[in-house]
Amino acid sequence: MTGGGTESKAAYPGWKRLHRPLERGRPLQESFVRLMEACGDLEQSMDRWLSRLEGCRWLAHVKEALSTACLAAQGMEREGACILVHGTEGTDSTLLVTSLAQLILDPLSRTMAGFQELVEREWIQAGHPFQLRCAHSAFSHARPKHEAPTFLLFLDCVWQLGRQFPLSLEFGEGLLLALFEHAYASPFGTFLCNSEKERCLCEVRTRTHSLWSGLNQPKEQRKLRNPLYVLNPLAIWPSVEPQSLRLWQGLFLRWTRPPEHSEVAWEKVWQIVTEKEKTEGSQPMVSASEPQP
Repeated sequence: MTGGGTESKAAYPGWKRLHRPLERGRPLQESFVRLMEACGDLEQSMDRWLSRLEGCRWLAHVKEALSTACLAAQGMEREGACILVHGTEGTDSTLLVTSLAQLILDPLSRTMAGFQELVEREWIQAGHPFQLRCAHSAFSHARPKHEAPTFLLFLDCVWQLGRQFPLSLEFGEGLLLALFEHAYASPFGTFLCNSEKERCLCEVRTRTHSLWSGLNQPKEQRKLRNPLYVLNPLAIWPSVEPQSLRLWQGLFLRWTRPPEHSEVAWEKVWQIVTEKEKTEGSQPMVSASEPQP
């Protein structure tokens, strides 16, 4: 970082160094801004829309983040290697890669409680500077140099995992949208400040309420949980081919397309699953010792 270069690879024969150029900071924020401008333009033609979607490079950032996380996860699962993820400051791209790798490999991280613990441990306690990174939004005219939607990129990657493996995540899109909203503006104290030290100095945990306590209320769980969830003990390897990645319409088009239809569909799925469970629970069990007709 000070211009001294790097050490010789010959000094570390047991190591393999892999460089992945993950964008961060201003380029990532500008990509987010251009994407939101394209999504908000209802007058553009199809060719113009596709050109702007490609030009903002947001899905390219999603692809690179998932590819890097898969690379780290493969090293651990298939090669039995110890992986050191090293970013510039260790509070942005590093957390993005480590948290996604855990989601790919660890089925407990894909549960409701496990995912909340993952966010708390890998993003909040690890020091992602939420106050700096989420100070404004893509609609703000201000352009602070420290602002960047790294956490949003993480949520988008998780949404891509949920879309490709719809039965493997215990939570649904509702939880991801809630985390996005509260990261930028929240009545809870979970995402306040830039580090654990700042939160301790401001007495955040004693003077504010936790977001997790609000999201874990029974009345909220129906909107956040995935009714189709089935525990998958295996690793989930996402496809990062261009045909496999999709624009997260539930977030990026939420201000131009009403969410009522998706909410109705979500509630209908819950009704079907609940009725099925009731039907199966009411059927009499046949004892193995009873004579069969």
